[in-house]
Amino acid sequence: MQYLNRERLEAVSVEGFRNRQPYPWINIEESLTPEGYECLRQTLPEVSSFERQVGIKRGYGQGPHDRYLLHYLPGLGVAEPWKEFIAELQGDVYQSFLRRTLGPRTFIPTFEWYYAWEGCAVSPHCDAARKLATHIFYFNTDADWDAKWGGEILILDSGRRFRTHSAPSFDDLKVAAALEPRGNGSLLFQRTPHSWHGVRPLHCPPGNLRKLFLITINVPSIQVWWRHLRGKDPDGYPIHAN
Repeated sequence: MQYLNRERLEAVSVEGFRNRQPYPWINIEESLTPEGYECLRQTLPEVSSFERQVGIKRGYGQGPHDRYLLHYLPGLGVAEPWKEFIAELQGDVYQSFLRRTLGPRTFIPTFEWYYAWEGCAVSPHCDAARKLATHIFYFNTDADWDAKWGGEILILDSGRRFRTHSAPSFDDLKVAAALEPRGNGSLLFQRTPHSWHGVRPLHCPPGNLRKLFLITINVPSIQVWWRHLRGKDPDGYPIHAN
């Protein structure tokens, strides 16, 4: 089965992406084939296999990012469609898309599933410098996520008033775009010293989860190579599945 909607990826305007303000980003509708999207949605990993992260301290005074997290490593016991999709993401079509939009670089992708419950939030932040870009795929639909519950991914404009290593609040930043993570779509954004983004606290009923799949597009850096020498991937996880 083909998962990536190649026509949609090829239609992305590189100039439009790179010139987007306040930093490069694009929301790609129907980024997966209809059949591929439904197959992946139906075989999402069970939350019982995730690590529950609550109250983990972040640097620079930023608020915690509470969530369920599952980090992909070779050998992880996920459904076959997900293994096929991740293999496709490591193949020529997706790598060519990344080189076209982000430039001719060496990319080291890592993959994670994020689920979030009532009250979870993502405080405003810029990603680490090793992360050239992030590609977020949405896996909620109108059937399991009401727009009133929130969960919009906020593209935030700092006016370049804050250092990357600081902790502005949502009120300190202007919302340049609010993207609903529902349906077959995805958000690609490039990391810059002012690529602030976040998610306000969720207001969903107990038992409902906001579900995302993230590709972190890392580049070789001193931190990445040092972790590799210690047997870890760019995110700091040992290079083997438990």
